[in-house]
Amino acid sequence: MALNTRDERPVHSEVLGISGFRAAVNDSFVPLQVSSARPDGFRGIIRGAQVDELHITDVRATEHVVERTPELIARGDSPYFKVSMMLAGSGMLIQDGREALLGPGDLAIYDTDRPYTLAFDDTFRTMVMMVPRHLVAVPSEVLGQLTAVRMSGSEGVGALVAPYLSQLADNLDQVVGATGARLLHSAVDLLTTVFTRELGLDAANDPHRALVQRIHAHIDRNLGSPQLGPSSIAAAHFISTRHLHGLFREQGTTISTWIRMRRLQQCQRTLVDPASAARPVAAIAAQWGFPDAAHFSRVFKATFGVSPSEFRATH
Repeated sequence: MALNTRDERPVHSEVLGISGFRAAVNDSFVPLQVSSARPDGFRGIIRGAQVDELHITDVRATEHVVERTPELIARGDSPYFKVSMMLAGSGMLIQDGREALLGPGDLAIYDTDRPYTLAFDDTFRTMVMMVPRHLVAVPSEVLGQLTAVRMSGSEGVGALVAPYLSQLADNLDQVVGATGARLLHSAVDLLTTVFTRELGLDAANDPHRALVQRIHAHIDRNLGSPQLGPSSIAAAHFISTRHLHGLFREQGTTISTWIRMRRLQQCQRTLVDPASAARPVAAIAAQWGFPDAAHFSRVFKATFGVSPSEFRATH
């Protein structure tokens, strides 16, 4: 279960003692310290699946503590957001000076690029999703306000999302190939909706945010258009290009970066879609706004570490 974008295998682990569990945790996530006050009686099971850059894991174990230390962070692993949902038992998440006591159905997010602690005093079960930062449509510095904050899975938007996540954890053997990619990307979209609501960024509460959401939707509808750019976007929303650039600066990005990443993400999904298996890579690139195939290949490899053809061949 190493963090390898080519790995699509669901993993079914046997019951592990503390040493085996430590190894499995480090293989499944980023490097972590695992300790238990009762190591001789410790038992744990880890099952997981990975598609594209997304990784989902079902963890069941007895009492233990997990720590992400500054020393481990300094090794330079790629930063991820991790989202946990407790399925049974309870656990304490500590990060950024906050503590969240999580019970069944509760959600919480934490950042692998900063120290955190997870403490479990008794037997528990949790689902964990690892999500690359660029797949979450909320700026990292904004989402940082939610680390180690309990989000209820029994009320509001969380009550709609929690059952979907629970079903994923119960059916990891279905999380493979293009189907698994769609399931996990849908989970990210649902979780982003929860985060947006928790942060008070939903359109119902903030006209400014409503404008940003309309702009994001406009971009997604027009990704294939060669005319998509600051001028056309600003004109479509009756604002100046200066105002438009300011909106994206507030999100910690630029409009060109946002458009490029959205195009690349759509190319990723189409490349592994069975319905597009016979389509040339260049045709898929052109569909999503990359008319120059050589430029597309360079940008794709610089972003994801493999060429479009290699990505398609290994998924």
